[in-house]
Parts: sequence; C-alpha cells; structure tokens
Amino acid sequence: MGKSLVLYHIFTPLVGSCRFCIIFNVFNYITFRSAGAAVTGLLMAFVVGPFVIRRLRAMKVRQVIRAGTPDSHQEKSSTPTMGGVIFLISGLVPTLLWTRLNNRYVWVAVIATAWMGCIGFIDDYLKLKQQREGKKNEGLVERYKLVGQITLGVAMGIFLWRSPLSNLPGASTTLPFYKYVLVVPVFAWLYVPWIAFVLTGTSNAVNLTDGLDGLATGLASIAFATFAIFAYLIGRFDASQYLHIYYLRDSGELTVFCMSLLGALIGFLWYNTHPAEVFMGDTGSLALGGALGAVAILLKSEFLLLLVGAVFAAETVSVIVQRSVFKYRRARHGLDYAKAHRIFLRAPLHHHFELKGWQESQVVVRFWILGILSALVALSTLKLR
Repeated sequence: MGKSLVLYHIFTPLVGSCRFCIIFNVFNYITFRSAGAAVTGLLMAFVVGPFVIRRLRAMKVRQVIRAGTPDSHQEKSSTPTMGGVIFLISGLVPTLLWTRLNNRYVWVAVIATAWMGCIGFIDDYLKLKQQREGKKNEGLVERYKLVGQITLGVAMGIFLWRSPLSNLPGASTTLPFYKYVLVVPVFAWLYVPWIAFVLTGTSNAVNLTDGLDGLATGLASIAFATFAIFAYLIGRFDASQYLHIYYLRDSGELTVFCMSLLGALIGFLWYNTHPAEVFMGDTGSLALGGALGAVAILLKSEFLLLLVGAVFAAETVSVIVQRSVFKYRRARHGLDYAKAHRIFLRAPLHHHFELKGWQESQVVVRFWILGILSALVALSTLKLR
C-alpha cells in the first residue's frame, strides 16, 4: 500500500509549500481525521449497501435461523445475510484513507478485523452451500472456527509480547479505577493464552448477541464510540497525565479506526434496523468482535472491555448458564425435568425477553440504553481513580 493512497500522506507534505496550503495542517490532527473517517464510512455504507444487498438477494444468500430461536423469527428466513461485508468495506477503506500507514496499532487492529471477518465469511458461505445442497445448515465446524480464532489470538499475543508497541511491557494490562496500575503476569507466556481468550471470547460474544434487527450493530457502535474516546486520551501525553492514566505513544491513531467503524455501522444500521433488509451474518459479527477485542487489547484495557461491553458479556453468560444448568439437570433428573426448569425461557438473553412479551424493537432499544449506561460507567473510570 503506497503512501500516495492515503490522505494524510497526500496533504501534510503540502503544508508550507504556499501561503494557502497551511489549511492542510488539519490533517495532522487526529480529531479532524477521525471525523473525516466517520463521515467517509457513513457515506460509503450508503453507496455500497444497496449494491451488496441486491447481489445477496440475487445470489439468494438467506438467513439461517438458529435452533432454539423463537418461532416469530421464521419469517426472517428470506432476509439476506452476509451483510457484514457492507461495514467491513465501509470501515476498513476509510481507515486506510485517513490514518497513518506506519502506525502498528492500526495495522494490528485491521488485520484482526479482516481475519475474523474471513472466518465468518467462510462460515456463512458453507451454510449457503449446504442450504443449496439440501443438507443441514451447520456452516464451519465449531472446532475449526475456534482454531481460527485462537490462532489469531496466539499470534497477536506473541507479537505484542515479543515486540511491544509502547514503552510499557508487552505482556501487561491495566485495571480500571486505578492510577497507573500495570498488571504483569508472573510468567510472561501466560499473556498469550490471555489474549487468545479475550479475542475469542469477544468475537463469540458479539456473534451471540446478533439475534435481533439492529441489536449488535447498535451496541457495537456504542462500544466503538467509547473506545475512540479512550484511544484519543491514552494517546495524548497531556491528557493522560491530567487524568492519571497510562500513556501509549501513537495509540491515538486507533481513534481513527474506531470512528471509521462507527460511521460504517451507523450507515449499516440504515438497512439493518427493524424490519431488517439485511443481516450482518457471522461475516460481520465475528469481525466486529475481533475489532473490539483487538482495540481493547492494544489499549491494554481488557478489563475495561467488561464494562464497555457489559451487554455482550451478559448475553454470553446467559448462554453459558442456560447450557450448564440444562446439562446438569438432564443428567440428574432427566430430559423432561431439564426442559421444564430452565433458568431462562430462551437463551441468549434477548430471546428470553421476547418470550416474556417484549416487542423486538423494545428489546433492541432497551438493550441499547443499557449499552449507553455501560459506556458511561466505563467513561467514569477516567476520573474515579
């Protein structure tokens, strides 16, 4: 990728070449480039969206309804999936246009997003192929999907451990609510499985949450907006000193990455809001989870991710609890007893509230509100230290 393809490298050399070229100095500011990336991502989603949706409909790439989903969702089986391609294009292209290409933080985040998106794409493609052949729609075998996710986590963990991106130890993380507290594992190699766990867990959490029109899209938008603020503050020496948080040189460029995805997701929400014209599929949900996990890891904010993505965490916990209790009661009391004494009416958690009588749009908006609340709690950690 040549430097001539990036707006930053096109315009900043012009500063000082003429009297009026001083205006191009704005490209040195992360805030300006972040806003530009967000607007570009939004507009690209509006341009790319209709074309992708038409192609998916022509190819008859239809949503596969998960087992255990409420019966009301059967009508969505004709809605095209794999729409995550829309915000992947609309999010990654503006990132490369507006950010500095020599920034390793951004490249790690972009690679993680693309890698997870490819795993999701393969899964969606196999489901489509099996659907056309009249076979059971299982998609990519679960263990192969996990191998792909864990491989990325291990590779990222080793890279960050052996090649630290900042003055802080590579194998380290921080705790919210504490000033400059750096957590370094006794054995540095433990950092690698920790990164694999965070990245795999986050990507699967977003995937589980993607069950209602606009739910995962809106929650991911809130999360990326929140991490954009953290990335900007952590990447500024003066702001980090004032707030008593750690400083990571050059990490501010992740603000551009987060804002680019935010714009792309808002544009995608235009088509994904109820009633959805297209679903993101595993292509989108795994990519979003990978991007979110990668940003948290790069900012050494893995524990903060639990606050920012509290709704994603709750959805995942609901599935784990439901399955664990069901298996225990089935082994102890039999299948009929286990079915009659489930913890939730249906898991993940959003389906539980659907069966409680909430309308789909009510569940989505109320979960968004909880996501905003979680983001505010996370932002409060900047001062509550």
